[in-house]
Amino acid sequence: MSFVARAFKPATALARLTRQSARFYASETAAASTPAAGRLVVNFALPHAVVLKGTEVNQVDLSAVSGDLGILADHVPTIEQLKPGVIDIISDAGSAKYFVSGGFAIMNPNSVLNINAVEAFKLEDIDPQAVAANLAESQRLASSAKDEATKEAAAIEIELYESIQTALSAKSK
Repeated sequence: MSFVARAFKPATALARLTRQSARFYASETAAASTPAAGRLVVNFALPHAVVLKGTEVNQVDLSAVSGDLGILADHVPTIEQLKPGVIDIISDAGSAKYFVSGGFAIMNPNSVLNINAVEAFKLEDIDPQAVAANLAESQRLASSAKDEATKEAAAIEIELYESIQTALSAKSK
């Protein structure tokens, strides 16, 4: 066997292995791995509670650091960091909107979306007057803070309350 033939033989074996273990896009996965054709399964968990477990839905809209996403069944696998904003879970029964302060959304190739959030509240349960009052208090604390740590803590609160106000104003439109 020549040197060239010996050199290419391992490369050919590697190519065969690579083709056998090739990664597929979500749309190429077997239909049997999805719960129902065109359906997305959502698991939504908080540190202290499970909001949804194995719930079939049509679509989930969420706010991520990389931008706003609309996730359907067979979405390409991804891991997204959630920013403070609304998660809209759309099913045949209607829409359920939650405000989350942060977390992660993990889309798996089998049309299962796992949402892990630090905090989540139904948008309808949030009192707009309480948000406005807390925002004003945080702004007052930020402007009167004497040290940097207090200013930074107030700035985080202001960002959160402004995100909640934005979500509430979008809900009323």
